[in-house]
Amino acid sequence: MQRERSITPVAVANDWTPASWRARPAVQQPTYDDPAELAGVLAQLAELPPLVTSWEILALKGLLADAAEGRRFLLQGGDCAESFDDCTSPLISNRLKVMLQMSLVLTHGLRLPIVRVGRFAGQYAKPRSADTETRDGRALPCYRGDIVNGPAFSAEARRADPRRLLKAHARSAMTMNFVRALIDGGFADLHHPEYWDLAWVEHSPLHSEYRRMVESIGDSLKFMETLAGRSVDEFQRVDFHTSHEALLLDYEESLTRQVPRQWGWFNMSTHFPWIGMRTAALDGAHVEYCRGIRNPVGVKIGTSTKPDQLLRLVELLNPDNEAGRLTLIHRMGAKAIGDALPPLLSAVRAAGRKVLWCCDPMHGNTESLGSGVKTRRFENIRSELEQAFDIHAAAGTRLGGVHLELTGENVTECLGGARDLTESDLHRAYRSTVDPRLNYEQSIELAMLIVRKRGGAPAH
Repeated sequence: MQRERSITPVAVANDWTPASWRARPAVQQPTYDDPAELAGVLAQLAELPPLVTSWEILALKGLLADAAEGRRFLLQGGDCAESFDDCTSPLISNRLKVMLQMSLVLTHGLRLPIVRVGRFAGQYAKPRSADTETRDGRALPCYRGDIVNGPAFSAEARRADPRRLLKAHARSAMTMNFVRALIDGGFADLHHPEYWDLAWVEHSPLHSEYRRMVESIGDSLKFMETLAGRSVDEFQRVDFHTSHEALLLDYEESLTRQVPRQWGWFNMSTHFPWIGMRTAALDGAHVEYCRGIRNPVGVKIGTSTKPDQLLRLVELLNPDNEAGRLTLIHRMGAKAIGDALPPLLSAVRAAGRKVLWCCDPMHGNTESLGSGVKTRRFENIRSELEQAFDIHAAAGTRLGGVHLELTGENVTECLGGARDLTESDLHRAYRSTVDPRLNYEQSIELAMLIVRKRGGAPAH
């Protein structure tokens, strides 16, 4: 039986409105050449239906509070940046399949319910390290994701086009509608996990282990239903939530709403927005915006984050110490996590702050090869994740989730894994326009590694 949690009342943020971020420095925002056109698009966005509901948002906050207390485990994953062209039924269903497969592995191995949060239905913007890109002596604005401009290297494609904000809303709505329809139609029924199979299970070195897990889940359900004398209905569907980086504040503000019979403001573009490392300044616009919404919020933290800075950030975003409100997603890199993470864990623990700790083992391990291609090595991803579990155990804290860039497609973007992909494999199916992703096989392998590492760890 799940323990009842006392709910601490929280207050409306002081001196905050959905537009108060405009008085703060706002980095990583595109430059639009026609302010009137932008204003017209934002007015249209403000009238469009929301993409999620307030009760879904509050339900997720409760699930994240459970994960922070060790009663669930967060699996957050999806594309580095969605593209409009990828809003197709095969790609969406495959993305959902790999998340369901991973959650099945984690549920089976960790003996915990999994909180499933997709990096999709809104992950159309990406922060960039420079405003321009130069090729053959020609400089153009950088590609900032399909919500802003196009990846083709031309002046027309790289123009920041406000109409793309409307297209992003439409594509997000289509994605959410299809995901909800699949889940409501029984696609995620745990009685039939074999329906989630992708082609890899027929030829992967891991397929036998995965098949055994599927059979074990099926046998367990049949046993429970035999004892109960009826179908275990709660296993016929799963909860699924969306997330994206709250980067384009014009867009986020336009979808920030009040709802009947609820106090405060909700970001209705997603269940779970997060703040990236490049936009986490204490006096910045992104922190100002996120401190006032009632959604659960994530923040990426890295090697440059100092303990006192992190404590001030936690205080700004969660002043009432509300359970489930704040997730700290550390992304350090395999070589740096051992030195950088412990002081942050100690500071937050000593302050008595309620947070969910989550590991992003992807971004700190990105590297560029001599050819200029960006990749990540599976061994480094694995190493950072395994170190994270050990560091949390030593600090007396709990790693309650993982944040991954992955796809359900057979891409070759990250080196290593069960098939030991090499540099010569990258050209075969490198499709990302931004960051390299784990393919479906590497994703399942990582889930199995989490089980082997976390499954045998003592509970705190």
